Amino acid sequence: MAANTKMKDDNTVQVRELIDQKKQKKSFANLVEKAIPFFLFIITSISIFTTIGIIFTLLTETIEFFKRVPILDFFTGNTLEPLSQDPSFGVLPLITGTFFSSVIAIIVAAPIGLMSAIYLSEYASDRVKKTIKPLLEVLAGIPTIVYGFFAFTFVTPILREIIPGLEPTNILSPGIVMGIMIIPMIASMSEDAMSSVPNSMREGALGLGATKLEVTTRVVIPAALSGIIASFVLGISRAIGETMIVTIASGSSKNFTFDITQSMQTMTAYIVEVTGGDAPAGSTIYYSLYAVAMTLFVFTLIMNLAARYISRRFREEY
Repeated sequence: MAANTKMKDDNTVQVRELIDQKKQKKSFANLVEKAIPFFLFIITSISIFTTIGIIFTLLTETIEFFKRVPILDFFTGNTLEPLSQDPSFGVLPLITGTFFSSVIAIIVAAPIGLMSAIYLSEYASDRVKKTIKPLLEVLAGIPTIVYGFFAFTFVTPILREIIPGLEPTNILSPGIVMGIMIIPMIASMSEDAMSSVPNSMREGALGLGATKLEVTTRVVIPAALSGIIASFVLGISRAIGETMIVTIASGSSKNFTFDITQSMQTMTAYIVEVTGGDAPAGSTIYYSLYAVAMTLFVFTLIMNLAARYISRRFREEY
């Protein structure tokens, strides 16, 4: 009888120990569960804090620049001569260079990227698609400096044979090469948008007697229009922010011109020139770097906001 009682007491002790161990493990697990959301919030906030830091830096230095140079002269001036005896800081030459290079790039990339997306989404077999799409996206992995030398040493000589008046450094050649660079972005995003269109819509159109081309142009593309337009806008944004291609192939002439055969400088190329030059910290040309960077930041921000608005405005829900 005493032995049975002792055995029961031992079992009770073991059960209590197990319960205490479970409680300790559960309390530790609860602590981890409470800590994980806070940790993830901190990680998520890094990008937000970084953006705030960038904006704060640009704003403070840009304000200092506009204390020295009137803001109206900066945005309306068509002469940029920061190192002359009488320096002028008009940003219009940089804006026109950035504008023309981006327009040329999207003129090259939009039709090629869209046609590539149409083929991959509507005409290519699964086997061909799995082969061609990765090869197309290889272009996105090529360093931009390689594209820059490609534009300067290969594309420009060919264009000079076709256009005799083309200068050795010009905005046309880097614009074309930038278009080649952003083809994978437009093609991939447009193909994803078209592939998301339900097959039932295609089958319904085919059942009504539409051809494959009519299904593509009248059903698939209108249904995927938001994604296609967003890919174009993001492609333009990528072209606006491109640096090395225009730095190498477009030259450093700050010409305010509408002739794409001449040398022009973009905002990104000017930033590279100033940061790599002899501009002393605290000088006006030094602060002009931040004013141009702030202008570039606003342009790219507007393009990204436009892409988000277009995606939401024309999005089709299935």
